[in-house]
Amino acid sequence: MGKSLDYSKVENQLTAIRNYIHQFFALDSTGHDFYHMKRVAKLARFIAEHEKADLFVTEVGAWLHDIGDDKLFSCPEEAIENMISFLKEIKIPEETISDILNAIEDISFRGGKTPKTIEGKIIQDADRLDAIGAIGIARTFAYGGAKGQLIYNDIQADDTSIQHFHDKLLLLKDRMNTEFAKKIAQERHEFMESFLSKFYDEW
Repeated sequence: MGKSLDYSKVENQLTAIRNYIHQFFALDSTGHDFYHMKRVAKLARFIAEHEKADLFVTEVGAWLHDIGDDKLFSCPEEAIENMISFLKEIKIPEETISDILNAIEDISFRGGKTPKTIEGKIIQDADRLDAIGAIGIARTFAYGGAKGQLIYNDIQADDTSIQHFHDKLLLLKDRMNTEFAKKIAQERHEFMESFLSKFYDEW
């Protein structure tokens, strides 16, 4: 698709992709809902404009980045195969599909990997930015509640929502790939630190 993009030529495809994602995540209560995908896609496209990355691959990859996540799908491989079939049905070229798959392959925090492409790095940044700051705090407790986690336990903090900040969220600021994301992450990180300080005071 190239780095520049005439959205009038792909709007039908993007609409189809948004509808495809909505059917999977509209009722999600873990913080991985449709609006998470929407925020990540919007932010990824914004960063891609600054980084001069492929806008279409970045935005589509951001919309699709949680398809096949084993936290969310009982049959991840089947979900990915179905997604590929869907992309072919809406006439996205196979080369572009390959670029999208490459972009979303290594974005998971648990995998500990850095994506190989600039589009993948941007999607990873956008996904991680949505995990921190005010929305990140809200998503943490939504996920914890959906999974039956305690908010906190000052005797045994493991597997509580508050511990998740220390295990993952407070680490993300220093794991951003792009300079643009690093600037956004700093402010959101400071907000989380302020929240945790207040939380422990009240606890």
